[in-house]
Amino acid sequence: MAIVLAVDDNTTNLRVIEAMLGQLAGVECVALEDPLLALDWCRENPPDLILLDYMMPQVDGLEFMRRLRVQDGEIPVIMITADTEKTVRYEALQLGARDFLTKPLDRAEFQARLRNQLALIDARKKLADHAAWLAGEVDKATATIREREREAVLRLSRAAEFRDPETGAHLLRMSNYTRLIAERLGLPRTDVELIFEAAPMHDIGKVGIPDAILLKPGRLDEAEFVIMKRHAEIGHQILGDSTSDLLRAAAEIALTHHEKFDGSGYPRGLAGAAIPLHGRIVAVADVFDALTSERPYKRAWPLEDARGFLQENSGTHFDPACVDAFLAAWEGALAIHDRYREEGENG
Repeated sequence: MAIVLAVDDNTTNLRVIEAMLGQLAGVECVALEDPLLALDWCRENPPDLILLDYMMPQVDGLEFMRRLRVQDGEIPVIMITADTEKTVRYEALQLGARDFLTKPLDRAEFQARLRNQLALIDARKKLADHAAWLAGEVDKATATIREREREAVLRLSRAAEFRDPETGAHLLRMSNYTRLIAERLGLPRTDVELIFEAAPMHDIGKVGIPDAILLKPGRLDEAEFVIMKRHAEIGHQILGDSTSDLLRAAAEIALTHHEKFDGSGYPRGLAGAAIPLHGRIVAVADVFDALTSERPYKRAWPLEDARGFLQENSGTHFDPACVDAFLAAWEGALAIHDRYREEGENG
């Protein structure tokens, strides 16, 4: 049903318009004599089409269109004028009038022009509905692709677990810590979720490190550590050159989460803001969880000691803003630490 608003200060004219509109199928007419009242009505009930008389007191048809354009420039208008008012028609066209009717109204012309405009309105609605449907289909397809990307990340992360002594619980805690930090930094929701989903891939490059080094229970010597450090570059090579935002973020994290704020990290010795923010965030989350997790070769640090380590190394190892954000969410960090524990872990 198309809603047509007729605006004319002459009651007789309105009745004539109502009668002619009543002969058109699928049309509901709203007739108002007061143009100011009609503008107010449009704010709450935008019609599909407006039939607008030019000659009205207080607010004529042109002024009505000026105010309507500011208020809602998408409503089509057919203006009703005298045959001699060509300058009015020119200005009405500049204001966006779609068509004109000449007084006195001719029934056949009136109905033909109305049918044409209503057909155009119906076509626009169908096009808009189709565009909305297409957008919905794109969203569904994008969601499916995104879910497959998440699955790929999860499976790759699990593959890394088979070679890395770090546990699955570590990945859960660390990725949730990154989300806390990102939220406290005020990042957009999409960025917060991106780092949360990408962070578990930070050490995927360890699949390329020999077992003798990766699984060594004691401290690595200098030569061994040089080889171990290659896992950052290997992870970037595994995940890089992807068209996926998620995998690109994971590649960046894999490459940069061992960089240090003062430039003394690896693999490229980046410093300060030259280190991508995702890498700076993961550095805090990863080190905190590594310190507070028990391993075969070490005991877990007390939480307060690990907190002190972050504070002491803020500005050298870690981005101070990321440390501050993490500590500002301390209660949330404690909840994550307690929630995600591997069986047998102490806390």
